[in-house]
This record gives sequence, structure tokens and C-alpha cells, in this order.
Amino acid sequence: MTKEASQSAARLALTKTQRRVLQHLHARASAGLEPPSLELLCAELGLASRGSLHKHIRALIEAGFVVDLAGKQRGVRLRVQTTPADADDSAGASSARSVPLLGTIAAGRPIEAISTEAQICAPPELLGKGDAYALRVKGDSMQNAGIYDGDWVFIEKRSAARNGEIVVALVDGFEATLKRIEQRPDCVLLHPENPQFETQRYAPEQIDIQGVLVGLMRRY
Repeated sequence: MTKEASQSAARLALTKTQRRVLQHLHARASAGLEPPSLELLCAELGLASRGSLHKHIRALIEAGFVVDLAGKQRGVRLRVQTTPADADDSAGASSARSVPLLGTIAAGRPIEAISTEAQICAPPELLGKGDAYALRVKGDSMQNAGIYDGDWVFIEKRSAARNGEIVVALVDGFEATLKRIEQRPDCVLLHPENPQFETQRYAPEQIDIQGVLVGLMRRY
């Protein structure tokens, strides 16, 4: 059996989830991203268990598509000889899109955003229509809106928002916070979604809108 035929047979033996993981790894590689950690890969795929993901990775290792996790290498790495065609999933998983992971944002009192140079992949459906970026949520002031500590939120870049939208608001030019916005002629109110937190009130010139929430991902 030729190598190509052997790889094709191995691909057909994969489960739907394993083919989806493999396709996602190829999408990341095509975007020039570093191999992801198990935690990041789990979040990007929306899988409920890192242990379950590890079993799928082991199956891909045994099938010859992924480098063994043993040793000092970091991240889940594809073998060089695999090709995007090996990841074809007739069930039709959507292609991932990479966006900058700009750091951590407070869902509590404003804190300074922590800048990073990382990238994160997500389904296009989570990213809106325009340019987008991702942030890791810190705090629980937005929990009643379904946004929890540790979630990844996807923000569409905008400098304006409608009242009631959840925005990234830059306060006084350096502190970023995630809140539901209410804009009045004389002030801007940033509303939490947790009764334990108070609404924050600012003069309009203190607030710059950096984007609007369009999606999120969570690792369980």
C-alpha cells in the first residue's frame, strides 16, 4: 500500500470529532499560528473535556497525523507529511479564522488590559462581519449575561455602539472594561450584569468604545 493510500485509509478510520480536530489544526497551521496547547485547542473547538480531547489527539498520533506529545515540544503539532486534504471532513466543519488575542479584560472594576502577541482561532460565525480581536475575561460582573471568568470573548472593532450593547470601553485612555453601555447626553453609564456590582458613571469624554461583543468561547 502506498503512503497516500495508507493515509487515506487512516483518515477514513477517524471519528467525526477526530477529523474536525485535524481540520482545525490544519486551519491554524495555514494561518501561520503556533501549535496550540491542549487547553487552547479545547476552547477553540468548544469541547467540554480536555481529557476527551486528549483521547482524540492520541488517536491522531496513532494514525500518524500528529506528533507524539511526549518529549519537550510545546503544543499539538502536525506531522510534516500530512496535507490539508487529510483533514477533509465530509460532514462539513466550518473553517476557522484566526484573530489577535490581545490580553485580559475586566468583567468587574476597570483594569488595564494586558497586551499579548498571541492568536486564537474561532469559527467565523463567532467573529462578526468586520475586523475582530479576542480577550480573556477576568471577573464575574457580567455573569448574568452568560459571560464568566476565564471565557474568551470576541470583539468586533467599532468606535460606536448602540445603547444596550456589550462593549469594550476604554476609561480615561488606559483602563479597559467589558460592560453593557448606556449613552446619555451628559454621561455614559457602564452597567454590570451582576447585582453585586454597581453601575459605573463617566463623563462622555472619559470613554472610548473599542469594540462590541459578538461571540464567546468557554472551556468546561
